[in-house]
Amino acid sequence: MRILQVINVDFSLRHFLVPLMRGLRARGHEVIGVCADGPLLDAPRAEGFRIEHVPMARSMNPVAQARCLAALVDLMRREKPDLVHAHMPISGLLARTAAKITGVPRIAYTCHGFLFNQPGPWWRRRLSLTLERAAGRLTDTYLTVSEEEAADARRLGIHPRATAVLNGRDPARYHPDPGARAAIRVEFSAREDDCVVVAVSRMVRHKGYPELLAAMRDTPENCVLWVVGERLPTDHGEDMEPHFESAAQALGRRLVRLGYRHDVNRVLAAADVFCLPSHFEGLPMSAIEAMLTGLPVVSTDIRGPREMVVAGETGLLVPPMTTAPLAEALTALARDPALRARMGEAALARALDRFDEAKVVARTIALLEG
Repeated sequence: MRILQVINVDFSLRHFLVPLMRGLRARGHEVIGVCADGPLLDAPRAEGFRIEHVPMARSMNPVAQARCLAALVDLMRREKPDLVHAHMPISGLLARTAAKITGVPRIAYTCHGFLFNQPGPWWRRRLSLTLERAAGRLTDTYLTVSEEEAADARRLGIHPRATAVLNGRDPARYHPDPGARAAIRVEFSAREDDCVVVAVSRMVRHKGYPELLAAMRDTPENCVLWVVGERLPTDHGEDMEPHFESAAQALGRRLVRLGYRHDVNRVLAAADVFCLPSHFEGLPMSAIEAMLTGLPVVSTDIRGPREMVVAGETGLLVPPMTTAPLAEALTALARDPALRARMGEAALARALDRFDEAKVVARTIALLEG
C-alpha cells in the first residue's frame, strides 16, 4: 500500500511516528510522512523517508485551517494513497476530511489525547466532542494510545470499535547504562548523594512546571532537578521563563536546564527519578523512556500516567495542579535510595511488558493492514 502518515509538526513526526513508519516500510509498504516543515525532519529524511510538508497550524484559525485542508486535498489527489493514517486532533480532523473528499479507500486515525478531556472553557470542550464524533464517522480504523480514551471513544459515540494500541519505546536505546550515568553526572556536576529528578518535555504550562518548580523549594538539599526540553515555535500559552528565573534564584545549583537534547537516553540513565506533573496527557513517551531506563515515575493522577504508574509500586501519583503532594512525593524518594531502586526495577519490568516499541508497532500494523 501507499500510506500517508499525517501529523501536525516536525517534532511529533520525528518523536512519535518514525518507528511505525520503519515498521510499515519493512512490511513492503510505501510510506510518506506529512506535516509542517521544520528542522527535526532531517533525521527521517536521512533514513530515506519522503516527507511532504503542508501549512499545518496548531490553532483554530479558520483561514489557516482552510489553507491546510486545501493543501492536503491537493496532495492526496496527486499521491492517490491507499491509506491515510492521521494523528493529533486538528491535523487528524483535516487529514480525514481531505481523505474523504478525495476518495481514499481506507482512513485510519490514532488519538493521542482528546481536547475535550483537557482543561478549558465548556464551549471548546463541546466543540471538540462534536468534531470528534463527526470525524469518527469518516474513520475505518480508530486507534488510541490510551485505554481510557479508547473507552471514552466508544462510550461517547465517537467510534464503536476504538482500540488502544498504547505507545512504546525501544529497550535497546532506553535502558540502564552505568557508563552514561557516570559521564553525564560528571558533566552536570551532580554529587554522589544527589537524587537527580529529571523532567523531559516541552516548556509549556500544562506540563506542570509552575507546580514542579514550587515543589522543589520544599524538597531536601540533595534533591536536584534537571530539565530537558524547550518551547516549540508553535506552542501557545503562558511563558515559563519567569517561573524558571524565580526558581533559579531560590534553588541555585539544584536547578539545571539542559535544553533540547538528542541524547535523552543518556540523561535518563544519569537520573534517579523521573517527574511529569502534567495537567493532561495522552500516554507520554517520556515516561515510557524513563521506565525502560529503570526510573521510578512521579506523575499526576490523570488519563495516561495512571495507566502507566502503579502507585506505590512503580512510582507515585499526585493530584494535578497541586504543589504540596508533589513535594512530599519527591522528598520521599530523595530520602530513600532503596525505595527508588525497588520502584525503578518494577517500572522497568512493567515497561518491558506493556510498552516495548516492537510490540506496539506490530499491534498497530496488524490493525492498519486488517
